[in-house]
Amino acid sequence: MEVMDRTKELETKRISTLLWAYALPAVVSQIIASFYNIADRIFIGQGVGPLAIAGLAITFPLMNIIHAFGSLVGAGSAARMSIVLGKKDSNWAEKILGNSMLLTFFFGFLFVTAGYLWMDDILMLFGATSETVAYAREYMYIVLPGMFLTTLTFNLTGLIRASGYPQKSMYILAGGAILNVILDPVFIFVFHWGIAGAAWATTISMATTAVFSVAHFISRSSFIRFKRHVWAPKLYIFRNITMIGLSPFLMNVAAAGVVAFLNTQILRYGGDLAVGAYGIVNTFGNFLVLLILGVCQGMQPIAGYNYGAGHGARLKEVYMLTMKVCVLCGLVGAVVCCAIPATLTRAFTTDSDLITISASAMPFLMIMFPLIGFTITNSNFFQSIDKPWIAIVTSLSRQVIFLVPMSYFVPSIFVNLGRDGLTGVWTSCMISDVLGAVLAAILLFTQREIFKMSAEQIRVNEESSAESAAVR
Repeated sequence: MEVMDRTKELETKRISTLLWAYALPAVVSQIIASFYNIADRIFIGQGVGPLAIAGLAITFPLMNIIHAFGSLVGAGSAARMSIVLGKKDSNWAEKILGNSMLLTFFFGFLFVTAGYLWMDDILMLFGATSETVAYAREYMYIVLPGMFLTTLTFNLTGLIRASGYPQKSMYILAGGAILNVILDPVFIFVFHWGIAGAAWATTISMATTAVFSVAHFISRSSFIRFKRHVWAPKLYIFRNITMIGLSPFLMNVAAAGVVAFLNTQILRYGGDLAVGAYGIVNTFGNFLVLLILGVCQGMQPIAGYNYGAGHGARLKEVYMLTMKVCVLCGLVGAVVCCAIPATLTRAFTTDSDLITISASAMPFLMIMFPLIGFTITNSNFFQSIDKPWIAIVTSLSRQVIFLVPMSYFVPSIFVNLGRDGLTGVWTSCMISDVLGAVLAAILLFTQREIFKMSAEQIRVNEESSAESAAVR
């Protein structure tokens, strides 16, 4: 089947034009995605009360785990679709669409069933108390099906972006976020539904975005769409989707565990205020990460398509441009945060002690963000071109491979030298950022030949895999 001009532009247009066209909607989508929880927190805090906010906070780890499984399917299927579209194989791309839906339904069924069967046990495990569990339970009972719809939406909007519709992907996500912001105050303040109102607002918004996402692949105007043959389960497609998606999945799961471990070290050497300071500084760091990830999501379909088509020069060009943009984003963010740390901290607190601790931590945690931008770019690049193990090692290097041992040993060394243990914790983060970037550079060097590979070499490599044997 002839691939539409919409995806052919990925191998003909200027790389800088393409990256701008694909990255801007992805960046906006990343920021918009964070609005769901922000809107719920604002309106629940204003209209229900502090215990409801605490109950909502208890649900975040559970929702993050569900999102991690969503990224397992969504990121893997989008990256794989870009590669096969580069091979001009729309039939294969449609099989990826159908099989990614099967995986989404499978994981969704597991989470919804387990959530309803063991809701209280799960919430208590994440820190609910007798005073907050009722709020958390009321919210999750309503929003749990909506979480399945969220994973469905992020999977399909990623595939919409990969098949050449980046703006449409952004409009769908933006529409859902705007609807959520409208419904929240109506349900909470007008109908007086309390925390259940926020849950219904979120669920209805998620359902709406899911409907529009599915509608895109039903429409005859889309050259990749649902057909009878796409629903046949293919184990090799399941394997490739999950292998590519393992990198963001493990990064999301590891992030939750690492933050918990780091908080115990911060609490040990600095106390509660230091934990609060880390949360404040981490807010700025998370914003920069979202910005960088958005740029990398814009790179993904361009890199995957040109890798599949064997355009090594264009592959190198999009990698280099993305890397420069992400490093620049990290540099600008680091300069701003290190130049006015106290001013930025005052946006969150008026407590002088908390401002002092946050301002002192800011340079340690933010100065290496240009290197973090480099590391994130490499991880997402290898994920885009079906190099899952390199992507996994790169993504986990900073957070797990280096940060966990560093944050355990470095503060002890500082204390033994008569220095502040909390400064040792901040220093361990900085050292881990450097080591993660060095490892990413080494792995990139070992794979430098991919920028010289032709379409024929890529085809030969894939035909030696079990996947191609199954396809052909």
